[in-house]
Amino acid sequence: MKLLHIDSSVLGPHSVSRQVSAAIVDRLRQSTSGLEVNYRDLTLTPLAHLSGSHLAAGQGAPEASLQPDLAAGQAVLEEFLAADIVVLGAPMYNFTIPSQLKAWIDRILVAGKTFKYSAQGVEGLAGNKRVIVAISRGGFYGPGTPAAVGEHLETYLRWVFGFIGIASPEFISADGIQVGPEHREKAVAGALKAAGNLNAA
Repeated sequence: MKLLHIDSSVLGPHSVSRQVSAAIVDRLRQSTSGLEVNYRDLTLTPLAHLSGSHLAAGQGAPEASLQPDLAAGQAVLEEFLAADIVVLGAPMYNFTIPSQLKAWIDRILVAGKTFKYSAQGVEGLAGNKRVIVAISRGGFYGPGTPAAVGEHLETYLRWVFGFIGIASPEFISADGIQVGPEHREKAVAGALKAAGNLNAA
């Protein structure tokens, strides 16, 4: 069984989402014999953001200078397709995902690979995967909170993965980490406990 571990926080060792995603992977390593883990840090090996040249390449007109980036994008897609489990560290930056993570998502949402259009509408092609997302948010954005309308991290990722056929991604949240040290400690402890209680693969 193959697990793909993705981190997108720019905070390195100070990142809560990285800490929680690592705990999720540790839990799955312990509970799943023979688990093969592939790790990608989107801040150390960032993907280029989509451009007009990328879109032209998708129509069969690649520029020679774009070939290395197209190859990197293909590699990202292939490692996603090969994974049985995806563990994603996703902090909230300005109410949504980091731009590094958006560049990664742009490489895995590929017609004919992870979804297709048909007379019945869109059909997801990646529904055979388990996706677990470790999210960290500076404030409180859960359902019923005053800031819930500004939450475009979990809601966006639920839609993205649902679009490609992953109907029930799992989320472990650390909320309120910028409210104060006490809130941060409580949020991290709760998220780590949830990671330790995850079901085996």
